[in-house]
Formats: sequence, C-alpha cells, structure tokens
Amino acid sequence: MSAQDLAAAITLIFILGMIWLRTRMFYVSRRTAMTLHLRPAGRWYFGAALAVLVAGWFAAPVLGKALWPFPSVTPILTRVVWDLLTYYLFIVVHRALQNFGIGVFGAAEKPAG
Repeated sequence: MSAQDLAAAITLIFILGMIWLRTRMFYVSRRTAMTLHLRPAGRWYFGAALAVLVAGWFAAPVLGKALWPFPSVTPILTRVVWDLLTYYLFIVVHRALQNFGIGVFGAAEKPAG
C-alpha cells in the first residue's frame, strides 16, 4: 500500500468517525442519565455510509479521470472529495430520517450503581 493509499484509508476512517460523532451529537442529553444504543435504522444508516465510502475507494479515481481528464486529478484527491461528499450526503440523510421520525440512536436508562 502506497503512502497515498494509506492517507486515503485514514481519511475514510476519519470521515466515518465524523459521521458517527455528528449523528450521535443529536441524541446526547447531559441532563438525563441515559445511555445511547444503536437502533436498527442506525445499523442500516452506518452500514450504508460505510458502503458508500468503500464504493468510493474504487469508483472515485475512475469517475475523477472521466469527469476531469487532466494529470492534476490524482486518486487521493478524488477519494478525499468523495469522502467529503459522503459526509455531507449523510447529513441530509440523517435530517430526512429525523423528519420521518426515525431515530438512529435510542436511549436506555443507565443501570443504577
């Protein structure tokens, strides 16, 4: 694995973590003693995010060369752009889920003790 591939892989993991943190932020309440758990819709949500990011690993360099056929377009550039677009796409997806009343995380009371 080249240094560019390693940097793109780290970016992919970072973006998935940012999607997780941004989504979780909407369910955290400091005033209540609740723990969060991933709901079934959340499993699909993060599974889809991971699938889109992995698909971008393979598709982004090809699409980048097809849409912008200049030497300045490198695979790492197209992968990073794909990752950022995925982040913003899943902001919209999360808002749509919220509008339909579907929660990604659910709250459960912390056990006493």
